[in-house]
Amino acid sequence: MNYCDIYNKSITSSEEFWKDQANQLEWYNQPSNILSTDTNGYPLWFADGQLNACYLSVDKHIQDGYGEQVAIIYDSPVTQTVKKYTFNEVKTEVAKLAGGLLSLGLEKGDTAVIYMPMIPQAAFAMLACARIGVTHSVVFGGFAPHELAIRIDDCEPKAIITASSGIEIDRLIAYKPLVDEAIELANHKPEKVVVFNRKLGARVPFKKYDVDYEALVYGSEETPCIPVNATHPLYILYTSGTTGKPKGIVRDTGGYTTALKFSMQHIYDAKEGDVFWAASDVGWVVGHSYIVYGPLINRNTTVLFEGKPIRTPDASTFWRVIAEHKINVMFTAPTAIRAIKKEDPNGEFIKQYDLSSLRIQFLAGERCDVATLEWYREHVPIPAIDHWWQTESGWPMIANMMGVEYLPIKPGSAGKAVTGYDIRIFGENGQELGPNEEGYVVIKLPLPPGTLLDLWKDNERFKAGYLNKFPGYYFSGDGGFKDEDDYIFITGRVDDVINVAGHRLSTAEMEEIVASHHSVAECAVIGINDELKGQIPLALVVAKSGDTVEKFQLQHEVVQLVREKIGAVAALRDVVVVQRLPKTRSGKILRKMMRSIADGENFQVPSTIDDEAIIDEIREVLEEAKIGSFK
Repeated sequence: MNYCDIYNKSITSSEEFWKDQANQLEWYNQPSNILSTDTNGYPLWFADGQLNACYLSVDKHIQDGYGEQVAIIYDSPVTQTVKKYTFNEVKTEVAKLAGGLLSLGLEKGDTAVIYMPMIPQAAFAMLACARIGVTHSVVFGGFAPHELAIRIDDCEPKAIITASSGIEIDRLIAYKPLVDEAIELANHKPEKVVVFNRKLGARVPFKKYDVDYEALVYGSEETPCIPVNATHPLYILYTSGTTGKPKGIVRDTGGYTTALKFSMQHIYDAKEGDVFWAASDVGWVVGHSYIVYGPLINRNTTVLFEGKPIRTPDASTFWRVIAEHKINVMFTAPTAIRAIKKEDPNGEFIKQYDLSSLRIQFLAGERCDVATLEWYREHVPIPAIDHWWQTESGWPMIANMMGVEYLPIKPGSAGKAVTGYDIRIFGENGQELGPNEEGYVVIKLPLPPGTLLDLWKDNERFKAGYLNKFPGYYFSGDGGFKDEDDYIFITGRVDDVINVAGHRLSTAEMEEIVASHHSVAECAVIGINDELKGQIPLALVVAKSGDTVEKFQLQHEVVQLVREKIGAVAALRDVVVVQRLPKTRSGKILRKMMRSIADGENFQVPSTIDDEAIIDEIREVLEEAKIGSFK
């Protein structure tokens, strides 16, 4: 089938289409109820089916005779380690860990938090939870205790699985003290903390709730997979919300595994047995979908990479990994390519490696600028495919479906709608807009399998955030337009969540933290364009009258405060002190206008502005500080 045929069938005959895809999986109980709805009228897929994601990822391939195929390649330039695990070896480790978790009292329906660096044990912990029906919530290793505590209180885990440390380019980060502090801060107290000691010298303070990971695995029997309903929550993954309180995206099991198998073959064009590398982290949705579950379900060898695109040891790292492990399909963020381009603009490192195994490069995480796409294609002459999706969707929504038909690339566009996604562009009043008219990106219900099931214990927020704005449609929160050929262009968030190097962060949450500083009267945090990271936060701060704090001291303390509360991932470096903030007469801060000033864009001065003179004041301050377009 070509793209048009397969796409049209997925929209006009969605039940038949997804039933065929579900048949590609092995079920304990084959579903007959393909599409139904919950009490919100929201789609449920395969509701009467039963299966297990760990079985599909590991055990099935062993039963099919592929036990000695390499399942996971762990490549860690920061510890100078490369280790390979066959499906047989993964099963032994995962099944024993699952048995150990059962012995600690965890059972189907419980939750567990995984707070891990990029090591094989992170994937083993995810699969072990899936094996026994425990819903896992992976929190990005190194997140500040305050952030971890919020997530502990929300999902109420019976256990936390962690490691002694993570490694940044220039330092060791001890995880256990962060976990202990988070537990102290949290109202909910997990019963057990399972600690994998990497023996790298990090401090691992012992608490009475601690369990040694290796002793637990060594002392446990292998346990079989437990069948779960297709609608059973496989995981909760927290993403920033505009209120500052993280949203727990709930993912089902049956729809998700169906969509992942389909996407590996039809979007990423990954053949069974191929080596697939998503250079991401298991703390993000890309890590869940395309480091762990997607590649393993499709019987691909997946690469788990602990390092950075540069400085581990240099900008050649990605090319070394591709050549050494004979990567066939790769997925990374444009940020990573921009970082490499900055260090090696002429691609000298690229020439040193044999990249002939690499067929396709996928890019996502934030919008890929045309210059980065062209630089990549100049130095690595293979298809470089930008595509678009969200934590909420779990798998791509707009892409060039490389396993179906390679369509011409239009730089700046993420491609066309993926099968199952009936994407429309709406105006403010819900009217559908024509070609090249920018509006809200919405998707007609039902969404295809694999997308979010709900928000964890917060159905009202789920409806308010995604379903209520345009009844009968999922509201993506992004703006964009379609051209006359149905290529879709995403122009950015329409709320106050910014995208820093593929990490979605709430400016509202940052503002709360900045405002908590004793010298700050009021503030605004906005996302401004950044050549390397896509967006970075900028804090504009009004000091309290009569406060004698020096500007540079206030700026330093605000940066440290955000780092302490959210973590280094917030990437807040730019803090400017202003006399006042631009507002409407009703007191609303004009954040979008300040973004436009910082980014050097044209903008319309709102008729409701309180005082137009503020515009020049803001421009002068940013120019003096050499921020944004004034660098």
